[in-house]
Amino acid sequence: MEKIPVLGLGTWKAAPGDVTQAVKVAIDVGYRHFDCAYLYHNESEVGAGIQCKIKEGVVQREDLFIVSKLWCTCHKKSLVMAACSQTLKALKLEYLDLYLIHWPMGFKPGEKDLPLDRSGMVIPSDTDFLDTWEIECHPYLAQKNLINFCQSRDVSVTAYQPLGGSSEGVDVMDNPVIQAMAQRHQKSPAQILIRFQIQRNVIVIPKSICPERILENIQEGVFLCRHWWVWDHV
Repeated sequence: MEKIPVLGLGTWKAAPGDVTQAVKVAIDVGYRHFDCAYLYHNESEVGAGIQCKIKEGVVQREDLFIVSKLWCTCHKKSLVMAACSQTLKALKLEYLDLYLIHWPMGFKPGEKDLPLDRSGMVIPSDTDFLDTWEIECHPYLAQKNLINFCQSRDVSVTAYQPLGGSSEGVDVMDNPVIQAMAQRHQKSPAQILIRFQIQRNVIVIPKSICPERILENIQEGVFLCRHWWVWDHV
């Protein structure tokens, strides 16, 4: 796929027992963008859901935009290919549409995802990089300057944790302004927060394993976007 769907399904913290069914439901209701990562430790289950729907004829591989991420212990050039191959094997795919650096810092290579020294501090690697990554983004952390900078240079921005965040003990979903906007427009707070990202041309990947929420989120995305395919894939 040459363009990134502006709305995708996040799979972070989706338990292996739940995420396969969530992916199946998402594909059935119209999702075509799936955000995965080695660190989520559920790519095999995500792949099972994708492969099920391909075999059923609901979608073809080229209809989907699949994203995964290189973990911090594999930033060394000699480790990248093996890490990507491991992800492809888990997802049961021949290719990814986008492969990101998960976090913008390298950790010491090894078997542990989070290598720590005796003081409990992360052991860094000595690798360098020049690439793109996702950013946390929601009304409490709008990232306006960074988004403007990226978009002025034709760099796509993906907002993770778009429904999360808190300020002074108030979750963004419970913020009085968000609640009032939702009531006024007869939408859910989540739909308002998705709208916040889409109207700024930011790709948004809300995570859910609840069929009703999965459907609600994509209905709002389609309702608000005349042009469902927003970003050219570069």
